[in-house]
Amino acid sequence: MAQPALPSPRTRRAKTAVRPQRGVVFVTREVHFNAAHRLHNPTRTAAWNEETFGLCNNPRWHGHNYVLQVTLAGEPDPETGYLMDLGELKKLLEEQILTPCDHRNLNEEVPFLRDIIPTTENLVIAFWNRLEPHLPAGRLHCVRLYETPRNFAEYRGPSPAP
Repeated sequence: MAQPALPSPRTRRAKTAVRPQRGVVFVTREVHFNAAHRLHNPTRTAAWNEETFGLCNNPRWHGHNYVLQVTLAGEPDPETGYLMDLGELKKLLEEQILTPCDHRNLNEEVPFLRDIIPTTENLVIAFWNRLEPHLPAGRLHCVRLYETPRNFAEYRGPSPAP
């Protein structure tokens, strides 16, 4: 008489619960874009702008190869192990930042930057404000923007009201 086939090791093993890991993690996505800008305050004189911004006040613009890092913080989802699917974060960054800003004049072609002096400091705040409504509450931790490999600004959200 033939012996019944033994179940495979996969079917013999009892299903066990996933053991979630507890703790706050920080996940960062980095993207790159190129853009031109001019640092200029139209409420001030030409002499003041030249003295204050130097070469960055060039009326014919100047450009940068920007590196943007966006960091989320929180506990990973117990079912997926993700804080956020980084593919979804990539799509969000493409839609909200890269498509409007890449290969553009930040002063003239990007509606959400209209009337903002596009310093690195102002850009990180504007990018935070652009991204934050599209992310789960409290997840956006830091927006860091490199204007050059040695110059960057980061923003960690609005200060709590006093």
